Amino acid sequence: QVQLVESGGGLVQAGGSLRLSCAASGSIFSFNFMGWYRQAPGKPRELVATITNTGSTNVVASVKGRFTISRDNAENTVYLQMNSLKPEDTAVYYCKGVRAASSYWGPGTQVTVSS
Repeated sequence: QVQLVESGGGLVQAGGSLRLSCAASGSIFSFNFMGWYRQAPGKPRELVATITNTGSTNVVASVKGRFTISRDNAENTVYLQMNSLKPEDTAVYYCKGVRAASSYWGPGTQVTVSS
């Protein structure tokens, strides 16, 4: 059973930083790619950043230059470093892993940015 568990969310003031972690129950090498998504109240879930099993990364334009995705294969963990946070970054952040034709989601972690 694949499990992904996010951590690191919390309340931070605008301009602050947080680092989110997504710990997998098994090797993250088995995932073709892993990604961070977020969902704000009343809005659809949206992609934030992705990283492939070869280490290629991509972040969406709204967070480019502020957010960085990375992975630690030894720890089976994917990170999302979030700097210069804005109130509009407030959302539940979810980790997703894709392996072959299957997708796996974590339960999410709340990030709240106060102005």
